[in-house]
Amino acid sequence: MRDVAIIGAGPTGLCLANTLASAGLEVILIDRLSAEELSCPPPDGREIALTHGSKQLLNDMGVWQRLADDEIAPLQQARVFNGQSTWSMGFGDASSDSPLGFMVPNHAIRRAAWQAANLDGIRFLHTGLTSISTNAHCASLKLEDGTTLQARLAVAADSRFSISRRQMGIAAEMRDNGRSMMVCRVTHEVAHDQSAWEWFDHGQTLALLPISEHLSSAVVTLPEREIAELMALDDVALSTQLTERYGGRLGRMTLADKAHAYPLVSTYAERFHDRRFALVGDAAVGMHPVTAHGFNFGVHSQQRLARRIIAAFQRGEDIASSRLLATYDREHRLATRPLYLATQAIVRLYTDERPPARALRRLGLRLGDKLSPVRELVSRHLQGDLLPPRISELPHPALPRLPLPRPLDS
Repeated sequence: MRDVAIIGAGPTGLCLANTLASAGLEVILIDRLSAEELSCPPPDGREIALTHGSKQLLNDMGVWQRLADDEIAPLQQARVFNGQSTWSMGFGDASSDSPLGFMVPNHAIRRAAWQAANLDGIRFLHTGLTSISTNAHCASLKLEDGTTLQARLAVAADSRFSISRRQMGIAAEMRDNGRSMMVCRVTHEVAHDQSAWEWFDHGQTLALLPISEHLSSAVVTLPEREIAELMALDDVALSTQLTERYGGRLGRMTLADKAHAYPLVSTYAERFHDRRFALVGDAAVGMHPVTAHGFNFGVHSQQRLARRIIAAFQRGEDIASSRLLATYDREHRLATRPLYLATQAIVRLYTDERPPARALRRLGLRLGDKLSPVRELVSRHLQGDLLPPRISELPHPALPRLPLPRPLDS
């Protein structure tokens, strides 16, 4: 029987597996993708905005060092536009030596997380999950290749539509925003100043994420039907459409890479644990991208869970006790619930086209811009100033590992 079975080898699952294996736990990682697919994931169009806190965690886990210099773009400022106005509410300082955050392609993070993984200490099973159940002693997993295994703890890291979460009977608050987003890299004639744009235009939501001086990631959010129409355009027509939608503010835009479309569904699990079972990453909290905190929540969730598991392991205690998992649940909920609710409120307000809503958001932006404490608070939150202890800061007493009760026959 292994110590921990992790379902899902995305970057959050890989980071958790590596952290636990490096501390001496026996870890098994389950994912349908092959080793070749995990080691060299293709570009998927998504750019991840990382806070300083997430950068620190990735650095501690040996992931950050495996990113190429040209895969990291500093994010100096963030600007919020409303409607057709050229005025924007800004956060950050373009002249500061400390950027708000860092833009990194999602596929680069996935590749670096695989490269950082302790492949000798993690057993990989490249198959899917058929069923999962738990009892007082262990979690039992049946896999699509016929394998049956047991672990002291099972962890779901298998996306916001988690199969294992559903099989364990954990409900999730789901909000289908009725829209999809199209993401693609574009070149533009006018250089930007490493500012991220969030533009709540009438009938559409736009974002522009800086990569290099004349290269950005364009994010267009529209009803599914309109996204499908955009995706059906050829490169020239799509480039023209993007130039028009962004109001020509950076001159002519030209498609630089393949466009990708994703449905916008936010999720929040009603609880992050069950008996010998825990949720991390999007399986716990699947954020709307408007506040750019989805992956940041994910990487912090695995760190919160890992540091408690490792501390219990070093003391010879049960690594999946109900008290340990409940404490993780409470800590992660306190760290994520307020921003999740605020994000949902922002999405509702800024996609409401009724005149009162338009007036309210215009007033809100103006007031926020006048109140420097508000801008400072948002900037600090983006930078991730308040962090939990690092794994490396935990005590490492040389305590014997106590045997746990033998599992019942399953």
